[in-house]
Amino acid sequence: MQERAYWLAWREVAGVGDVLLNRLREYFGDLQTAWEATAAELLNVEGIGLLTADRIVQDRRDLHPIELLRAYEQSNPQFWTPSDPDYPPLLQEIPDKPAVLHYLGNPHLLANLATAPGIAIVGTRNPSDYGKRWTHRISKLLSQNNFTILSGLADGIDAIAHQACLEAQGSTIAVLGTGVDQIYPASNRQLYRQILDRGLLLSEYPHGTKPDKAHFPRRNRIVAGLSRAILVMEAGEKSGALITARLGNECGREVYALAGNLDNPQAEGCINLISQGAQIIPKPEKLLTLLGALPGIDYTTLATVQSASAPSSSSASVMASVDLTTLEPMLRTILEMLIEMDGSVPIDCLVQQTQLPTGDVSSALLQLELMGVVHQDPGMRYRVV
Repeated sequence: MQERAYWLAWREVAGVGDVLLNRLREYFGDLQTAWEATAAELLNVEGIGLLTADRIVQDRRDLHPIELLRAYEQSNPQFWTPSDPDYPPLLQEIPDKPAVLHYLGNPHLLANLATAPGIAIVGTRNPSDYGKRWTHRISKLLSQNNFTILSGLADGIDAIAHQACLEAQGSTIAVLGTGVDQIYPASNRQLYRQILDRGLLLSEYPHGTKPDKAHFPRRNRIVAGLSRAILVMEAGEKSGALITARLGNECGREVYALAGNLDNPQAEGCINLISQGAQIIPKPEKLLTLLGALPGIDYTTLATVQSASAPSSSSASVMASVDLTTLEPMLRTILEMLIEMDGSVPIDCLVQQTQLPTGDVSSALLQLELMGVVHQDPGMRYRVV
């Protein structure tokens, strides 16, 4: 309970995001010890400078972790922190694992991922008939063969994947960009209730959190982290599904993409993934064989698997051009800072330099990434393409 309270308390400190929070825990051994550290001791943690250290010392004076936990539990009765035994082991291995993971539904589905591997099925909100048909067929087939289907409960590919899984009496997990008590989009109200009754809803955001465009790309790291493989069914050139695929690749997950029609703009993202090394989704029988051959996970010795390689030559050869004067002020500020730093910059360093909330900086970076001018390296580091 003590450590659980400090996960919540640290989230209330300005400038401390998930990456820096995990570094604090790693350096000090536990978050209570980190909470009691002096400003001088905090400076030993990568990503903490003088301004951040002083702000931490100032902010925590008004915070009382145990009281905060008790109040939080009143409105959020079901959640885990990384200190809880039921926190998903697969998420323990990502550098920006969520400090709090709320749930509704059947939490045993997470424990079942050891024997019913999670497969993420993601893609566009506006799929073609071809994309709809193959998403439904593949999700149903995998569900019937003891795979757990993960997606984000968005319109389009996500909703079709969840629905097909439920029709096949399978197990499905939806990771939301809102609080788990919020239904979004409203058109998925019936599907939400079905998943609540027979599946599992997850979110890092507390009850009552409304939709925010910054939340949806962030939730993709949870989808990727819990999955053994990611299937991108249809995705445009700037689809958020491509972020899920990239995050999955960095975590050592298998990435597959559905080959699409060259005349279909919603297939461009999949075509690009294939050109960069993603596997083409084969015929269903072959796909079952490939996914069935995924190595098992020993949850007692689960080790971090992260790619430290540079981006592929195909992606590095594409240089995006942007007129800085057309960007929103925050996007322009962060992009100019990355250009000036000229390297792979930790997100917490950007937070420290800009004095902006971590969520705002993360949202801006994701928008720049979708524009093709910024690339995320392993360890939540960013650089200009």
